[in-house]
Amino acid sequence: MSNVYGDITPRTAAYAAERMLTRAQPYLCMAKFGQMQSIPKGRTKVVKWRRYNAIALATTPLTEGVTPSSTAITNTDVTATLNQYGDRARLTDVIMDTHEDPVLAEFTDILGEAAGQTKETLLFNVLKAGTNVLYSNGSARNTVNTAITADVLRRAIRSLKRQNARMITSMLAATDGVGTAPIPPCYVAFCHPDIERDLQAINGFFRVQNYGTWKPLGDNEIGSFENIRFLTSTLYAPFLAAGSETLNGMLGTGYVDVYPTLVVGKDAYADVALAGATAITPMVVNPKPSDSDPLAQRGHVAYKFYHAAAILNDAWMIRIESGAAV
Repeated sequence: MSNVYGDITPRTAAYAAERMLTRAQPYLCMAKFGQMQSIPKGRTKVVKWRRYNAIALATTPLTEGVTPSSTAITNTDVTATLNQYGDRARLTDVIMDTHEDPVLAEFTDILGEAAGQTKETLLFNVLKAGTNVLYSNGSARNTVNTAITADVLRRAIRSLKRQNARMITSMLAATDGVGTAPIPPCYVAFCHPDIERDLQAINGFFRVQNYGTWKPLGDNEIGSFENIRFLTSTLYAPFLAAGSETLNGMLGTGYVDVYPTLVVGKDAYADVALAGATAITPMVVNPKPSDSDPLAQRGHVAYKFYHAAAILNDAWMIRIESGAAV
């Protein structure tokens, strides 16, 4: 009977998967705040999320003795297709025989970090394609040449509140299981570290060091402004040289680099969680003789996982595009 984990047993694979997940978790920032979905094995590659739509208010008085007409409840379905992702690292007999470090553990850690970064980037690429957008100046990406401001942040908050976007009150717990932890109500923003200095210059921005009894949402939270709490990652890459040719003190080479800041409310998007023992599959193949490798010189350590994500309601998330001051 073949072993899907290569040369390691299912028990060892479970340990390796947990280790990979532990190293992946710090990079799973966006994944903590979306609607989570899990797919049982042996079902389908298509993931479906369903949102039931609000109904009109009943502001007309009832007529005595008359049964009112029924109201149809409608729903909106959003689908996405699971795709498989993975990578492997070459493991040679020389490394295993002569290297003084625990090579397998080191490779497992490196691949775990890569898995987390890969999944976060895939999710970011889905969310940054949303159509609800504000600009720090102008009315298009190619006109942007100013830093993020209090005014544009307040406009983002107003836009979300006008659409009845609920604030987030829980996040995925930082464990290898699918569980949640309560947080104070807020909108959550994801941004690049390059704009951190611009945010700190805004009057009313509250640094995470001054939270007092508030607990940070994660190691990469930098602070808050009114109803928004900000988390940064270099994975939230800018649109390079996509802004105005007039740099106006912004980062760029010839044209301004445009930085997306994604502000999200509850249930704005959904994600298949990279959590639990079956969400990431580790594989180890030790160097051993074969027709293609008669001297048993090559092996590998690898991982694979499935991923799907979707925007559930564009009106409950907004992208702010701005420059970053030099």
